[in-house]
Amino acid sequence: MNALIISAVLGVLMMFSSFLLKQKTAVRMVAISGIVLLLLVNILELAGKPFLAVDTKGLLVFDHFALLFNTVIFAAVLLYFLLSAPDMEKVGGSYAEYFALIFFILCGVTLVTSFKSLLTLFLGIEIISIPLYILTGSDKRNLKSNEAALKYFLMGSFSTGLMLMGIAFLYGAWGTFSTDAPALIASMPPVLVVAGMSLVFFAMAFKVSAAPFHFWTPDVYDGAPTVFTSFMATVVKGAVFAGFIRLFDDAFGPQQSQWQLWVAIITAITLFVGNITAVFQQSVKRMLAYSSIAQAGFMLFALYAMNAAGKEGILLYTAAYSFATIGIFAVLARMNDYTFDGFNGLARTQPLVAGALTVFLLSLAGIPLTAGFMAKFYMLKAALATPGSTWLVIFAVGMAAVSVYYYFRVIQAMYFKEPGETAAPDFPAFFKWVLAILAVLVILLGVFPELLLGRLYF
Repeated sequence: MNALIISAVLGVLMMFSSFLLKQKTAVRMVAISGIVLLLLVNILELAGKPFLAVDTKGLLVFDHFALLFNTVIFAAVLLYFLLSAPDMEKVGGSYAEYFALIFFILCGVTLVTSFKSLLTLFLGIEIISIPLYILTGSDKRNLKSNEAALKYFLMGSFSTGLMLMGIAFLYGAWGTFSTDAPALIASMPPVLVVAGMSLVFFAMAFKVSAAPFHFWTPDVYDGAPTVFTSFMATVVKGAVFAGFIRLFDDAFGPQQSQWQLWVAIITAITLFVGNITAVFQQSVKRMLAYSSIAQAGFMLFALYAMNAAGKEGILLYTAAYSFATIGIFAVLARMNDYTFDGFNGLARTQPLVAGALTVFLLSLAGIPLTAGFMAKFYMLKAALATPGSTWLVIFAVGMAAVSVYYYFRVIQAMYFKEPGETAAPDFPAFFKWVLAILAVLVILLGVFPELLLGRLYF
């Protein structure tokens, strides 16, 4: 609850700083100090030492899973600020407002990871979505950014309508918005429950860009300013997945046998579409957009299995995917050429940056000794604990092998091709050090995943 209140206050504070602070460096330092405060407060609450004790009347529950998930999210945002905050200046003049919108999104993230009411879930999703529409279209001089914002807004509004209709059906079945209604399941009108559950599932699948609800993702990720694409693809996706899993675990857990097959089919389609289409991309940014769809396919394993290993897996996967993707997009935002050729010879001109990028790409591909490998291992382990899932696990391993191809295209360009005529981008010393620390974190989580997962039970 402390993180919810403080993130909202920080959002308002950043709005006022837009005219109280004239120097952009000062604005950036206030934002970084704010996310550090948010992270420390959440860690203290995780340790059982909250600053404020608020009775949420059963609308929110801040258990170990929610608090630890929020800690991962806030840590990812801190690293995102350290790497990418200076690049926000290039987007437009509303520098402080960008930070304000991000803090408001974190307020929605806290609601989505901790809800116990369908209305709270809806509010959290909308608090996340509306600022994202603005950030997507923040580069007003770029027609692709304007187009992406309009497409995102229209399709997001449509998915919101589906979610509201599903919540209405579920309220008609349960007589309450609470997700703690397992005792009512036996007496539920089946048509209302199936219709409501299906509509909410479709809406949530849209938010996490699961196929066949993924069509907005490549255009929006490609058109949005690169510095905000990394935030959308990591923090937001991970938070919505946490809410997705909490919803189906709390509200529809006893009916798992009825929806599990559909989740398996959507998981397989998402893995196939994301990986196969990524192979044919010529832009690294667009390749990463399709890659994010494929990563969503692996994250869906936690929903499919709905067991302890799945919850551990989604927590580790969010950390591994967020850290690696934030690092890659931070470098991409400073590149002069987004094609694969733009990375030619980067290892010769910027060896430290190329080395960190290699670690991030290996992690996304699921190569051993990286956090991405352990995250995929936990997801497959969760699925194997479910009877009849062997075919899905084999298919996922095959799709992971396909992903190695397009990730290694970037590594090949950096190490085995001559530098192009385009001037090498400028990477400050501080940027390189943060990038190196991020790469070390990815390796540490790959070798010692219990550093994170151990906090889930103690």
